[in-house]
This record gives sequence, structure tokens and C-alpha cells, in this order.
Amino acid sequence: MQAAVTRATFNEVMVPNYAPSDIIPVRGAGSRIWDQQGKEYLDFSCGIAVTALGHCHPKLVSVLSEQAGKLWHLSNVMTNEPALRLARKLTEATFADRVFFCNSGGEANEAAFKLARRFGNTQSPRKNQIIAFYNAFHGRTLFTVSVGGQAKYTQGFEPLPGNIKHLPFNDLAALEAAISDDTCAVVLEPVARNTAPAITAAALIAAKDGPRLVHVLASDHNIRLDDAYLKAIDTAAAAARAGRLATFGITPTEPATGFGYIEAGAAEPSGAHTVKRFVEKPNEEKAKEMIASGNFYWNSGMFLFNSAVFLAECQALAPDVHAAAEASVAAAKSDLDFTRLGEGEFAKAPDISVDYAIFEKTKLASVVPSPIQWSDLGAWDAVWKESPSDEAGNVSRGPVSLYNAKNSFVLSEGAHVAVNGLEDAVVIVSEDAVYVGKLTEAQEVGKVVKELMKSPKTAKLTEEHRTSYRPWGGYSSVLMGERFQVKRLFVKPGKQLSLQKHHHRSEHWIVVRGTAEVQIGDKVQMLRENESVYIPQGDVHRLSNPGKILLELIEVQTGSYLGEDDIIRLEDKFGRA
Repeated sequence: MQAAVTRATFNEVMVPNYAPSDIIPVRGAGSRIWDQQGKEYLDFSCGIAVTALGHCHPKLVSVLSEQAGKLWHLSNVMTNEPALRLARKLTEATFADRVFFCNSGGEANEAAFKLARRFGNTQSPRKNQIIAFYNAFHGRTLFTVSVGGQAKYTQGFEPLPGNIKHLPFNDLAALEAAISDDTCAVVLEPVARNTAPAITAAALIAAKDGPRLVHVLASDHNIRLDDAYLKAIDTAAAAARAGRLATFGITPTEPATGFGYIEAGAAEPSGAHTVKRFVEKPNEEKAKEMIASGNFYWNSGMFLFNSAVFLAECQALAPDVHAAAEASVAAAKSDLDFTRLGEGEFAKAPDISVDYAIFEKTKLASVVPSPIQWSDLGAWDAVWKESPSDEAGNVSRGPVSLYNAKNSFVLSEGAHVAVNGLEDAVVIVSEDAVYVGKLTEAQEVGKVVKELMKSPKTAKLTEEHRTSYRPWGGYSSVLMGERFQVKRLFVKPGKQLSLQKHHHRSEHWIVVRGTAEVQIGDKVQMLRENESVYIPQGDVHRLSNPGKILLELIEVQTGSYLGEDDIIRLEDKFGRA
């Protein structure tokens, strides 16, 4: 007899990567489901990543039962008659020329972002900024959720990959204002796919002017740019020039179970080795055995290859991936510094990793033994381990003073922080909040954030940042009280705010840096440093920076309502009026 299970069993034995409802369905028919107690429900969620056809349709039950008696699921190295028949019917009944049956995937955008940043770095050491948009979703890896612009997916997983700027969705004016020479070229994928289609598309773009060496890196990992890394690059480049597809095997320092492994074979003239086999993430005992053998390396997910060789192998081993990537690149459009792949064409690409699609099948794979300093930076303690420390094992960043501290990590973004007598601690001071905890429990920050979100007194800390950015510059909240608020405004050279008015507040502006052009009604005046102006409630006004340096002002708001939605825009260069 099977033991009874309830909704509470989920909390006991399953990882809470999602929050299911309180009921447990046991039977379904069409749009209706019944729980353990026999209570009937109408299922409005059955089309969310499940089935739009409802539950237990008699014809589907019959077909599935018949097929289950013949053949179950096959690997993607084979096809089957039912899939082919269904694909033919779909092409005959719809606009599609071909059909792609896929699973979910989250690594395609990851690869695209990494390759774009790598390309930017070849142009300039500062060309690594990625511009994304609020409320977008690109996958569940640390890098893709960081780019995605939804705080709920990143809270508690800091430190996040840096130099990512978020803008309002579909605001082309804001995008134009934000793009600079530091913005790297980004290949924006219209739909989520895995690494094979993304890397193939990047290789095609890189090869437009002839075969080129392509280096694929993990953007959310920390790699020390020392002689060991440069030597590994040289070895991989030599292997690539010899027609090999090189992957980097990290020399293991411990029997880690969170990485896949690569077994190295015979040595090659380049210094690389043939790949004997790829091993999925092992248990600790198996990991110890592999490390003891001396010819196993961590699978880093880093590659270097000649674009022509890679594309030829992709065409031979994964022709559907190559065809979809090629079609999407052909249909791509340039938009400022972005290359936007053809959406319909890229959507036909299989959801498959480059490991499965190519590297585990090809005879050209080589592994480069890489004794490099490498870390995935998963939490504050990982940042501490990878950062230079003082003689007491402390790591500090920003305005920090340490006294009698040991093995601690202290970071401040503004306020001067003095730490005395702490050991094995982490102290993070942002603009609007302070976190203090044990270094060994740095990964528990997520739980703290969830508790803050539950309380009305602290929930706002998790939703709004002290500094907000706009196409023209931005503002920082300095002080807030009953019926008044103080802000620091900063306006970029040559930028202009909207022509606007307020129903519920008056404003005082004091220039502390630069030159301001202020329009109130029909009057326009120039304000220099230490000069001020008063904007009465209801008056139409506009602020501009006609100068060549950043304009900074102190804004004092007074009134019955000070919310950002009390802005009536009459004219706006960024399309917000």
C-alpha cells in the first residue's frame, strides 16, 4: 500500500522552485479537474506550458494508449512515424513550411549575450555594456535572468553579472539615448533556444567576411587573465587552426559534483588532447575516482574554433540547427548596435545544446587542459574567495575601514563603513539597504529578501531602487517626509526633459553643477551653479542641459501628493507624452 501524500509533502521532499496551488488534482476531463477529496474545479491554467487541448480527451487517450503499447519516447538521434505524420498535417494546415517539436530551453540567449560581449571586448576593453528591457524574460540561468529585467528572478542570487542596463520596454528613444561606445554588439534572439542555434548564428555572423576564430566564454564566470589563461588560448587557437574544435577543460581542484567532466585522450601536436568522452555531473565518489585517474577535467562550457570548421560540422551533424540559424541570419535586421535575427526563422531551430548537437558527436573535438584561475561566482563567499585579500583574509571594496576583522567581505556603494571585530562575515552596503551576515551563509540572502517582501514596511525596498534612470539621465531620492521630498537630478549633456506640469506639487530647483535651461510658461532662463528657481503648482515647465558636462540639481518637492504619476507630459522627445 502506498503512503498518503498531501500538499505538505511538497514542502518536505521537493525543492520549491515553484509554488503549486494547495490542491492536488488526481483526475481530469476536458477543462475540469478533481482533487483528492473529489472536489471539482475548472482548470484555467491547463494551457500554461501543459496542454491547450484539456485533460484526457477520449481520442488522445486512445491514440496515446495505442502508441504506448508500440514504442515510447526516443532520443533525438531518431525520429518516428507519428511525429512525421503530425508534422506533415501541420505543414499542410498552417503557414509553416517545416515543423519543429521542441522542449523548453534557457541557454540560447546565454550564448548570444556571451558572444556579443566577447565581440565587443575585441573592439574596446570598455565595450561590454548590455542594454535590456524591464519585464523581459530570456531564460533561467544567472546571466539570462540578470539581462531579463525582472527582479524577482535575481533577488538573493547576487552578485549578478555587471554592466547590464535596463530600459522601459519598446522605448526606442530611451534606447537611442542609452547606447554609447561602451555598448557591445548584441544578437537578440526572438525566441528562447539552446546554445547550438545561438552559437551557430554567431559563427555565421562572424564568418560573413571570411573564416574567423570564434571564442565562446561564460559571461557569469570569473577568469583570471594571466599567463595560464593566455597559454590555454594559444593552445586552443593552434588546435583550431589545425581544424579542431577546442573546448577548455578546467584542471579540477576538488571532486566537485556541480560540473560535467571531460576525459582526455591522446595528445595532439597543438598541445591539446583528443576528447575520449563527456561525463554528466557525477556523485562525489565517482568524481574522486575520475580526479584520481589524472585525465579528467571540468567541462567549462568554453570553446574556440574556426567558424568554417564549426559550421561544416554543424551542417553535417545538426543540419536542422544550421538551416534555422542560417535562415535567421539571412533575415536579420540591424537596429542601432543590435542584430535582430529573423524571428520566424530562428523559431524553427531545435532546442539543443552545442555539446549534444555537435561536440559529443564530432570526431574533431579537442580538450585543452586549462590550469587557470576560474570560478562561477555563485555567491558573496565565491566573490570573497576570488578577490585579492589583506593579510587577515579580508576583502573590501568602496569606502571601507577595517579594525580587528578577519576573513570577511565588506562592500559599500556610498556610505563609509567601519567594521570592528568581525570574523567570517559579509557586509554589503547599497544605496538604500545594508546586509550583514555570516560569510558561510551568504547563499541565504534569498530567504532574507523573501521575508522583507512579506512585510508592508519593507516590501518597497525589494521593488524600488533609490536611483532611477531615465533616457535623459535620472534621479536619486535623498530625503522623504510628509508632504515633501528631496531628489538629486542628473541630466546628460544635450538632453531635455518633457514639457510637463503637476496637479499636486510645487518644485524648487538648485543647480549644483553645470548649466540649466529652464522654461516656465513662455519664459526661458539660464541657471548656473548655486542659482535656483521656483516652479509653482500647475505651471507648465521644462528642464534642459545645453552644456557639455553633466547637469546636477537638487530638487525640493512640496505638496499633497508626490508620486511619479503626477506628471502630465505635454511634449516629449522620448515618446512618452
